[in-house]
Amino acid sequence: MSTRSRLIKATPERVWSVLADGWLYPLFVVGASRMRDVDEGWPAVGTRLHHSVGSWPLLIDDTTEVLEVDPGNRLLLRARAWPAGEAHVEIVLEQTGSETLVTIHEDATAGPGVLVPKPLRDVQLDLRNDETLQRLAYVVEGRTT
Repeated sequence: MSTRSRLIKATPERVWSVLADGWLYPLFVVGASRMRDVDEGWPAVGTRLHHSVGSWPLLIDDTTEVLEVDPGNRLLLRARAWPAGEAHVEIVLEQTGSETLVTIHEDATAGPGVLVPKPLRDVQLDLRNDETLQRLAYVVEGRTT
C-alpha cells in the first residue's frame, strides 16, 4: 500500500470543505480529467462521484464511491477506472496546530493493477499521490487566502 502525507497550511475544516465538494476533484486528483456528476449528499456513505479519467479522446467514464466516512477526519473511497481496475483510497486529516497533515493510503484492489508487482505499484502510486497532495494544497491554501 502506498502511503503519502503532506502538511497543508489550513485547518482540517478548510481541507474538508474541498474534499466535501465533489465538483473540485479534477482540480487535484491526478488522472481525473472531468466530473460528470456528483451524487446528492456527497460524501455520505454510498454516494458517488461520476468522473472521467484520461485525456480526450481516450476517456474512461467511471465512478468513485464512499465506503466509509468520518466527516472532517477521514474518507475511504473505492475508485474505479475500468478496464484498469479499482483501488481503495483512504484520506486522513490530522490537525497539527493551525495546519493539517493529510495522508493518503492507496492500493489496487481489483483488475490488472493488482497484477503489477507491489514495489512497482507503490512507486507509481507514491508519485501520483505526492502530486495529488501538492495540488490539494494549492486548492485549499488558495481558497483560504
